[in-house]
Amino acid sequence: MLNNIILASKSKVRKDILEKNKISCIAEPSNVDEDMVKESLLNEKASPEIISKNLAELKANKVSLKFHEKIVLGADSVIDLDGELISKPQDRKEALLILKKLNGKEHYLISSVCISKNGKMIWNYTDKAKLIMKNFTEKELIEYLAKISDTALYAYNVYQIEGEGRKLFSHIIGDEDTIMGLPVKKLKDYLGKIR
Repeated sequence: MLNNIILASKSKVRKDILEKNKISCIAEPSNVDEDMVKESLLNEKASPEIISKNLAELKANKVSLKFHEKIVLGADSVIDLDGELISKPQDRKEALLILKKLNGKEHYLISSVCISKNGKMIWNYTDKAKLIMKNFTEKELIEYLAKISDTALYAYNVYQIEGEGRKLFSHIIGDEDTIMGLPVKKLKDYLGKIR
């Protein structure tokens, strides 16, 4: 098992993915103001992919300044709907609006991972998965949301791919770990090289 990795996040999902892949970690939230960073990058016309990469790097760099010589992992995931950035919902009303936006459409889930040491990025990787959502009535979307706990809703964006969320899609093309927020296969390859 790989040890001494600092995860710059409080995401239980990412911690679980790492541990499932025999990478032990200590969670140390970055407390980066993601909304402010996103707003600033959107004002500069940054793509969802660039926003995801920048946030992953910012989180990893910030936490790595506190842990000298340690490997710090930052990650971020966003939804790209025809170039529009869709972030995690703040409440159930917003979750329903997001589902209505994605209803019947193709979109991408982008996940970025960054490794930093002593405040500087030393490696990063971004992966995307393509998802095509089925068509639902508003009533069906409300019923779907009623089955999702608050914890799951705010942790996984509006769909929990390994649970109820799979039923929302006609097609899922891409890596499941990427969709859940951490493209772990490439990360393992990289960590294997530096150990």
